[in-house]
Amino acid sequence: MTLTAGLTAGGTAVASEPSPAAPGTAVVETAAPPEPEESDLVEGAPSAEAPVPTMPTVPGPAAGDDGIGLPTSKPTATLDARACEPGYQYVPTSKGKDYHKGVGAEQANYNGTSRTARSTFTSEVTGKVGIAYSGELKVGGSVAVVEIEGKFNVNLSVELTAKMGNTVSVDTPSKRTTHARYGVYRLKSWGYSQYVYTNCTKGVKKNVTVYTPRRVGWVLWESK
Repeated sequence: MTLTAGLTAGGTAVASEPSPAAPGTAVVETAAPPEPEESDLVEGAPSAEAPVPTMPTVPGPAAGDDGIGLPTSKPTATLDARACEPGYQYVPTSKGKDYHKGVGAEQANYNGTSRTARSTFTSEVTGKVGIAYSGELKVGGSVAVVEIEGKFNVNLSVELTAKMGNTVSVDTPSKRTTHARYGVYRLKSWGYSQYVYTNCTKGVKKNVTVYTPRRVGWVLWESK
């Protein structure tokens, strides 16, 4: 983190003329620290679909009967007549807001002068941020991204890279501290994984919360 205005001996910023923010930098300024993501997330989505689950069954046949157990949701004649492609599907149901996943340490600058000062922050590391989730995500990350994009008409990625050297400048009011964190914004959404059998019956829904990379940028906020 640097100061375009320079520093006094005490480390406080000296007011200067504002300078423009770095071009192409996504910036969100908030009055309070950003809300954290959930604490029980698994970082990194599966790369492939989960193994085929065991076919659910009803109680077995009576003694001496050579039949087999049947699906808990018995297929109708109509379902039997049309085959389905077996496999897991992911169905998104609703979405929330973007949450910021930091790459590198949070930075901060205190302006101890009586005038507004200009603070400049520079990312100090390069890091990748991928999908994170809680629950049972049974499909590959790329499949989940396609389904979420289609449902909510958004542009997402399986993984984004926040690079070292990106810079942002912001005004820091007198006697205030500006905090800055560089990283990746991830869209929070909810949905479920479900297995579809060849006879078109469906397995149990497995609820999932997914954080999907959306854009790279800074999150900024102030404190006293």
